[in-house]
Amino acid sequence: MNQSKQRFFIALVPPPDIQQHITEIKLYFAAHYNSRGALNSPPHITLQPTFEWLAEDIPKLEESLKEFSANRLPIPVTLSGFAAFAPRVIYADVVKSPELLDIHSYLMSYMEATLGIVDRVSQSRPFVPHMTVAFRDLTKDNFQTAWLEFAGRSLHFEFTASALTLLLHDGSRWNISNQFPLSA
Repeated sequence: MNQSKQRFFIALVPPPDIQQHITEIKLYFAAHYNSRGALNSPPHITLQPTFEWLAEDIPKLEESLKEFSANRLPIPVTLSGFAAFAPRVIYADVVKSPELLDIHSYLMSYMEATLGIVDRVSQSRPFVPHMTVAFRDLTKDNFQTAWLEFAGRSLHFEFTASALTLLLHDGSRWNISNQFPLSA
């Protein structure tokens, strides 16, 4: 019996106009700083980091997320400027609202309690909501130059995240697998 596992993560995805804007910034990084890694997923704010799940058990995963989302309110999100995890990652900064911190901690607890999914790394450090525009393949030199360019650059968007998004890795990139409306 083939127990094939697939890789997923759970995120908040902005509306199409903001996705487009963030994607253009990612394309700029690809063109000017040779950093293409961030283009392998749609713009997003990770809530539950990457985990593996049995393909045959996806209905159980989706049912759990549906139940979780049905009891949560949509979340106001504000993107404000840029920030970095030196020496590799530059991201659109996300304002740490109580709503965002709440859904993150509730989701992590829920995933562990109902599905046994635990991310030890994120349990051991504070949640920093962010929308990555360049990472991993951004060299240290390019990071320095890019950070000089982006550190003071303004960016401001507000949107309401009205669904949790389940993303699935297809072997080369992340794609939206399903969305679960926040509908309390």
